[in-house]
Amino acid sequence: MQSPPVPPSEAERLLALASCKVLDTRPEPEFEAIVELASLVSGCPIALVSLVDTDRQWFKARHGLDARQTPRNVSFCGHAIVHDTPEFIVPDARLDPRFADNPLVVGEPRVIFYAGIAIKVAGHAVGTLCIIDHRPRQLTEEQLGQLRALARQVEVLLRGRARELELERTRAELEKSRALSNAIVDSMHDGVVLQESTGQISWSNPAAARILGL
Repeated sequence: MQSPPVPPSEAERLLALASCKVLDTRPEPEFEAIVELASLVSGCPIALVSLVDTDRQWFKARHGLDARQTPRNVSFCGHAIVHDTPEFIVPDARLDPRFADNPLVVGEPRVIFYAGIAIKVAGHAVGTLCIIDHRPRQLTEEQLGQLRALARQVEVLLRGRARELELERTRAELEKSRALSNAIVDSMHDGVVLQESTGQISWSNPAAARILGL
């Protein structure tokens, strides 16, 4: 068995994965629908959204498999994320010296056929949309096209998650900054007021309120 190599940009790849804040989260309908469609269009009994972490591959969505994760050193997806092409296909793992004695091949879940489409975030392959069968097979160009489209949808969902988290961080920082500014102004001995164009005072700090009798 050949363990998957570590990508040259592993540190950056793991940062891209971490930015999504998706590891060990609960199942979500959007991801679950994608693996169900991947199984349907490919005819394979198992389909997964697999994210390759430091020493494991963790499944954000799974169809036809009970396991939530497997070790990275025996993973097919670990090979897929360093492959030169967008898809990594193993027609019959029993005939491939990299996988012939892999425990996932000789034991459960009996990975004989594997195809993984790279999922990229910030230019780094963080995992795959993969399909698995218990017998050797091939995919048509139409099936590959459909799987690529589904993998792109996973990327959209992950990028959206990262953007939402960034917006949340920005809002939190603005709230902290606003609270700090208010605390500083409130503690001043000098009066500070905000006056509208009509001359009406719309806001004042405690010192101004005392001085003006507001």
